[in-house]
Parts: sequence; structure tokens; C-alpha cells
Amino acid sequence: LPGRLSLHSDRREVGKVNWRYLVCGVFAVICLLLFGNSIAGHGLENGLAKTPPMGWNSWNKFGCKKINEEVVRESADAMASSGMRDAGYQYVVIDDCWQVERDAAGNIVADPERFPSGMKALADYVHGRGLKFGVYTDGGAKTCAGRPGSLGHEYQDAKQYANWGVDYLKEDWCYTLPTQSSESSYTLMRDALAASGRPIVLSICEWGSTK
Repeated sequence: LPGRLSLHSDRREVGKVNWRYLVCGVFAVICLLLFGNSIAGHGLENGLAKTPPMGWNSWNKFGCKKINEEVVRESADAMASSGMRDAGYQYVVIDDCWQVERDAAGNIVADPERFPSGMKALADYVHGRGLKFGVYTDGGAKTCAGRPGSLGHEYQDAKQYANWGVDYLKEDWCYTLPTQSSESSYTLMRDALAASGRPIVLSICEWGSTK
């Protein structure tokens, strides 16, 4: 009998806990219904990324050493012909190592050996397959692979990307300054992209690195 009484007591306690969770859950849903639009609206005002962007990124397969113009074109062709594009995979994104330096005016320069046709021509090719084109940058002075980053060149780079026809920008977080704020840096790039005159998705990659 004591055991059975204890069992019933435990069940009542479990019921009380579940009831509390239910009340909290209902309250959270009400808050989302009442305030969700105002909370999420700031992220959707430009009409981009209303659903998770899907596509192909070069890094995991090709890394820094093997990425080039031919790989990007072949990947775009495969996405268009395999049915992936029609299933919603829209973006073809070149990760790190497409850039080599900045010119005398500070403009970012693509590797002429790996991308001899230039980034504008490559973007046009991807668009011609019914897909969208993306590139990579970094919020610090250098990318994770040691290439030129966007620190101090945010508006200049955003304008360049827009001129090339970029639709998606991944921004990493290597080689940043000790006092640099990720929130401020990503906000700066967001504003620069908004001012570029072209709708460009900003994908942030902030993983706490100070490399």
C-alpha cells in the first residue's frame, strides 16, 4: 500500500509538471501570434530568404586547392539537369579562395588563373541555367584561407558583387580584430548589400574564431 500510494503521488506530480509545460507552451504560441510579425518582420523586409536558401557550396568537396571556373560551371549544369534546381536548390556558391588581391583602387580581384572568364561571366552562366550565384568573403582583414577579407571595404565589395550579379554572400569570421563586434560587422555588410542596388542574401558564419 505505501508503494501504491507513492506511485499515485508521483503520477499527480508528473501531471502537474506537464500542465505547467502546457500553460507555458500555450503562452508562447499566443506571444508568437501577437508579436511574431513585428519580431520577424525586420529580417524579411527585403523579401529574401523567406525560406532556408538551398543549393551547392564548393568548400566541403573542393576546398581551396581544387575550386575553379570549370568546377562551378559543371556543378551548375548538374543541378539544372538532375532535377535539383526544380526541387528548390537554387544557389551555386563559391566558397573561399576565389580572390587573390585588391587592385590599386582597392577593388577585390578574382584569381585570373582559376577564373579566367571573370566573375561576371561566371554569374551569367549560372543565371543562364536558371540558378543563382554566390561568393564568399570574411568580416576580418583576411579570409580563413588568408585571402583578402572585407574589413574596411564593405561598401566597395558590396557594389562589386552587385555589378558581377551576385545573389548570395557568405561572410566568415576569421582574422578579425580583438575589439571587433560580429553584430556590428555583419550589420555593416547587411547595410552595404542593401545599398548596392541588388537583392543579395547575406549568410553569416560566426563561429567564435579569432584566427
